[in-house]
Amino acid sequence: MQLEIHARKLGSIVILDLVGKITIGEGSNKLRDEVNRLLELGEKEIILNFENASYLDSSGIGELISRHTTTKNQGGHLKLLKLPRKIRDLLTVTRLLPVFETFEDEQEAILSFGIIGAVPNQNG
Repeated sequence: MQLEIHARKLGSIVILDLVGKITIGEGSNKLRDEVNRLLELGEKEIILNFENASYLDSSGIGELISRHTTTKNQGGHLKLLKLPRKIRDLLTVTRLLPVFETFEDEQEAILSFGIIGAVPNQNG
């Protein structure tokens, strides 16, 4: 399955739900284009949700590093959420995992930005 990206916005944070493969060509290009589009719109707090991502190749890794650097250089943050074991292992073997802030819980990822009002009130 080729990559699909679904964007959600919570306050000033954008969560990109990634579905499918992040591979050379269309997959890595989609990721690059979507993050660049968000940055151009002034969105600088981005979470990539990998919960439904099935595969990441070397091109996808390169794009992750590139988008992380670009976002950081523009004063933003790119964080990773719910990495599948295969992708986590790949980033560990390539010694790239420490480059990223990673989270297993969406609420924790959102709170890590330290932005008051970013999380909807759960108390009704």
